[in-house]
Amino acid sequence: MAKAAKINFNKETYLKWYEIMLLVRKFEEKSAQLYGQQKIKGFCHLYIGQEAIVAGMVSATTKDDKFITAYRDHGHALALGMSANSVMAELYGKSTGCTKGKGGSMHMFSKEHNFLGGHGIVGGQIPLGAGIAFAEKYNGTKNLCVCFMGDGAVRQGALHEAFNMAMLWKLPVIFICENNDYAMGTSVERTTNVLDIYKIGSAYEMPSFQVDGMKCETVHEAIAEAADRARKGDGPTFLEIKTYRYKGHSMSDPANYRSKEEVARYKDQDPIETTKASILQNKFATEEELEQMEEKIIETVNQSVEFAENSPYPDPSELYTDVYEGNYPYIMD
Repeated sequence: MAKAAKINFNKETYLKWYEIMLLVRKFEEKSAQLYGQQKIKGFCHLYIGQEAIVAGMVSATTKDDKFITAYRDHGHALALGMSANSVMAELYGKSTGCTKGKGGSMHMFSKEHNFLGGHGIVGGQIPLGAGIAFAEKYNGTKNLCVCFMGDGAVRQGALHEAFNMAMLWKLPVIFICENNDYAMGTSVERTTNVLDIYKIGSAYEMPSFQVDGMKCETVHEAIAEAADRARKGDGPTFLEIKTYRYKGHSMSDPANYRSKEEVARYKDQDPIETTKASILQNKFATEEELEQMEEKIIETVNQSVEFAENSPYPDPSELYTDVYEGNYPYIMD
């Protein structure tokens, strides 16, 4: 595991972690319900179980940093401050969505929140993350890029090219593998003999660590240490954050390849429940106050559904807007 300096987290940090994780959980549970009602269509990948990663990420980085991930992106979007309204409307394919209803579940974006996607091509965001970090270094900022990927994406050749260039040029990027044990329905054990994914970084002499992703504390500590390294000009870090998704790969996946006992073992480590226990133990909030927070979050999610339901679909005239630059009349011929 990554050995960062222990931090004494305060009341505000714990409450913020709890708020972020609860919002993501309730939003994703509602999304699953709406998908079953065919209100949300197409691909839909839920983040339930992995919430501690984005909560710890937010507390360990700044709003000026850049963030990019794969297609399991609702949690990242919400954690970075994108409104539930804009994310839910995007799931509905409505014009009020964060990408005007054109991207859907897998392509959340927000320039305002420095969230650069949401990418549907497996591993395609990895070299983009390196490129974003290159731009920050070229422009002389102290900002960094946090580039997420799944355990399946580390099999892509683009990762090795990006890792090599990131180390060669000492780019300010944190590569994070959210290892939830399964690439769709294929376990890590069936794809490689290197079961500790973080060891891949050693080929490039990149600082690489394995992190407990079921605790906000360990996630924050590892990312904060990597961020400090990047801002000093010492280059990238590769973090394999061990986590687990409680649901299938996507809404169409019944996840029959996993046993109930396996899922139950991880639910015993649920990051929301362990964070709640810490809050109560340290008397940062009462049970009643946490219940009030939960009720408020549920109301926010319900309002986002109402907002999406009442929003218009994109006008057909918008078909080529934001897709092609300039005027191409021959497209319409």
